Amino acid sequence: MIRKSQWMSAVVIFGMSVGLCIGIPVAALGAEIAVVIPAPALDNPKVSAPLQTAVVAGGCFWGVQGVYQRVRGVRKVLSGYAGGTKATAEYEAVSRGGTGHAESVEIVFDPKEVSYGEILQIYFSVVHDPTQLNRQGPDTGTQYRSNIFYVDESQRNIAQAYVAQLDKAKAFGRPIVPRVDPLKGFYPAEDYHQDFLLNNPRYPYIVFNDLPKIENLKKVFPSRFREQPVTAKSSN
Repeated sequence: MIRKSQWMSAVVIFGMSVGLCIGIPVAALGAEIAVVIPAPALDNPKVSAPLQTAVVAGGCFWGVQGVYQRVRGVRKVLSGYAGGTKATAEYEAVSRGGTGHAESVEIVFDPKEVSYGEILQIYFSVVHDPTQLNRQGPDTGTQYRSNIFYVDESQRNIAQAYVAQLDKAKAFGRPIVPRVDPLKGFYPAEDYHQDFLLNNPRYPYIVFNDLPKIENLKKVFPSRFREQPVTAKSSN
């Protein structure tokens, strides 16, 4: 089976060549325009409390992890799998589809510095396109779905209310399709997937699909952007 890392390299190299030839900025070829959306009407107050965890899925976990590693208040981000069982939580099986897993990220954050609602606002604004059903950009399949996995009732209430708020406001011009499900387990991905964007900033797939998201984060949420990213091995 051809993986994105195989066919996207060829496609993107061709696209980059075309872009350079006709004067289109390389970053613009595959960059999604950031959508500035309102903050959630329902959110937790920022208070001193133990570190909290959020889990979201929105396409290939390389870019999703890369974005949240640049968010102030985030202490650690892991790429991994959620939605299926531990037995099938490995890349080859997930990539074939049918495991129930989505490529996901686990975000450990300080609720005094960044709220769960702000985590979700970034998710909807710059991380992914929530109008794409079971796909994200060049990647197709339920493993690339838009999915919020809540860890408690507070997160469930905030996520569901926010989805309803954005739907009612028609914030994206098209219906949004994120699922909101309880987190039954998060399973870290293989080591070579961790910090992939940080370790491979010139990798064609990253250049084409994910670096524009980092730029969008910096433009749309300048006060939330951190120059020095955290890593998968950062201590809490």
